[in-house]
Amino acid sequence: MNPPLAATPHQDPSAARGVLRWLAAQTAGWFNTEGERWVFVAKTMLASFSALWLAFRLGLDAPYTALATTVILALPSSGMVLEKAFYRFLGTLVGCSAALLLVALFPQSPPLLFLGVALWIALCTGGAAMHRNQQSYSFVLAGYTACMIAVPAIDAPDRVFTLAVTRVTEVGLGIICAAVVHDVVFPRRHSRAVMRTVQARYASFITFCTQVLEQRLTPAETELSHLKFAADIAALESGRAAAFFEADHPRSHTHQLHAFNAAFMTVLTTFYTLHRLIHRLRGAAPAQARPVLELVEPMHAHLAQAMGDELTPQRMARMRAGLASDIAAARAQLAAGAGTSAAPVERAQQIAFDTAVELLERYVRDMEAFAGLYLGLAQEKRQQVSDPGAYTPKTPPAIIAASGFRAGVTLLLTACVWYWLAWPFLGNAILMATIFCALASSSPRPTAMVQQVLIGFLVATPLAFATEFFLVARANDFPTLIIAALPIFVLGSYLMTSPRWAGVGIGICMFCATLVVPTNLMHYDVESFISSELSLTMGVAVAYLMFKLVLPEHTMGQKDHVAAALWREAQGACTASMYRLKRRFDNRVRDLLSQLNAAAGPAPSDAARAVVRQGLTLLELGHAVIELRQLIASSQPGPAPVALKLVVRQLAAYLRAPARASGEAALQTILDAGASVRAALPAATPERRLRLHTALTDLHSIYTSLLDQITTGETGHAA
Repeated sequence: MNPPLAATPHQDPSAARGVLRWLAAQTAGWFNTEGERWVFVAKTMLASFSALWLAFRLGLDAPYTALATTVILALPSSGMVLEKAFYRFLGTLVGCSAALLLVALFPQSPPLLFLGVALWIALCTGGAAMHRNQQSYSFVLAGYTACMIAVPAIDAPDRVFTLAVTRVTEVGLGIICAAVVHDVVFPRRHSRAVMRTVQARYASFITFCTQVLEQRLTPAETELSHLKFAADIAALESGRAAAFFEADHPRSHTHQLHAFNAAFMTVLTTFYTLHRLIHRLRGAAPAQARPVLELVEPMHAHLAQAMGDELTPQRMARMRAGLASDIAAARAQLAAGAGTSAAPVERAQQIAFDTAVELLERYVRDMEAFAGLYLGLAQEKRQQVSDPGAYTPKTPPAIIAASGFRAGVTLLLTACVWYWLAWPFLGNAILMATIFCALASSSPRPTAMVQQVLIGFLVATPLAFATEFFLVARANDFPTLIIAALPIFVLGSYLMTSPRWAGVGIGICMFCATLVVPTNLMHYDVESFISSELSLTMGVAVAYLMFKLVLPEHTMGQKDHVAAALWREAQGACTASMYRLKRRFDNRVRDLLSQLNAAAGPAPSDAARAVVRQGLTLLELGHAVIELRQLIASSQPGPAPVALKLVVRQLAAYLRAPARASGEAALQTILDAGASVRAALPAATPERRLRLHTALTDLHSIYTSLLDQITTGETGHAA
């Protein structure tokens, strides 16, 4: 009798599908994190060695320049690569032209030539500090490219034209290879990243408004949120500028992003003014503030509840209707007495209530415009929007001058040492010191940036020596050359994908691109190689020391310079031309706060927080002054406009030279102007009555902002 057959194991298909799903999820997760980094490395290597091969085939004098260009242009998205490539080529052309002109002017006078190059580099570095993003980079390129062409031409000025043409050709070749590879091979479109930024910005702002209306944030948390939003505004402008260069990015989208940023700044300022008003009322004496708060706080609660849903046009219409109903009910209570407190309402309380109502209505209008622009971007609808003007950055003049001075002095000092030591390789140190003094001038933490690059140079020193003399020297054709040089370039490119080690990766790649890559006629000379290593590293070390020793407090985002610049912008709100003044004022103040945020890091000091508070108060004051000036410009002659003009003049005098006496005089002028405006109300037409109420709101905002400045004494940086 046969034994019974053993049971055949039965594989559960659901378990197999679960394993496959797990593998798919893990693979997708890897591709979205670590995989993206290795794709970036592969694209960088493809662009770099393609440029090197073409440079060899074309017989260019310095093939490593084409390779170095591709490494410098290696950025996460195709839009960023194309933007930087455009400005790199533009800066190279301008720099080569400047070098030709300088050598033509001083062909036999090295001291005068060095002075001319130093002046040119100082001007270009100052220009770089004035701008942002890759526009700043084009100024840097124009400066140090002139140095790279003019310095080698000192002993042979007749070769300067050949050097310039060769430089443009080699850089152009690297630009073409980098642009083609990053835009064709697994392209990563920056426009998608911009849309993710827009969505995150919108969601975070709605959450922020809801939390503030529900009193869930402390004043310190609110200030940090405003600082972060200032950085977000600058980041979105940077992303928009990069996405502009992508072929699938419609030009109308650029205008919508401009309008979105402008609408965000408008609603953010309105909401801050409203928040500060309520915060002041809560800090006032209970008997004074309670009647107003009892009327206004229910409106806040209703707005916070309404903002929990998607802000479609229909939802915004219901929000407006609900707010109008709440305001009507509150006015009825106010007319009957004083809310639930049953105490008579004083004139100051009436003014505070009217100001709060005006700001609430303005906030809902501004939020409706902001939400409408967001929905148009999110749903990819083309919207007809008026161009609000380009983003206008603002750098304190002292930092601009210090950046140019530092770069020029660096060149002259290293040139003097070169002449004194008579060491031929010190020319490399001149170039490196000048390059990194110019590049780091636009960084909020220049010493940290240069230090990372210096670490990369030091790490690359033994690796480059081993690669050059033990691997590259054994290569007998281009494929074996790639195999020999690939590991060290892969290491540098991989480190570039990490924000923490990006500077080290750039240092490794730049160092090796200069020393490891062979020329058309290669010479393996250990002494020359070590001398080149030392001179390159010395140049970066000199740049580090210059930032440490020469005007170290004059760097981007330094709090004292930012505070002084904020006061100047507030003064400009009183005196500057009215053409797009509100937009310019908003841009510049937010840009200054963004610089402060970048320099302060994730945990700002108490002094930096004080500058933030001062900046936000001056922003509130400046907005109210600009609106007041707009009302004055559209008003008929009369006592009220004259009184308002006097307010603007007194404010300008106070902001020019802050003192308690001038501040108190400005406060009294505001009170007098308020009386003049209220006196004009009974005889005013409905349209003019609306403008007069707006003027009263602005006067109240100016009064309270100015009172904050005087009572807190935060005027120490106004000079």
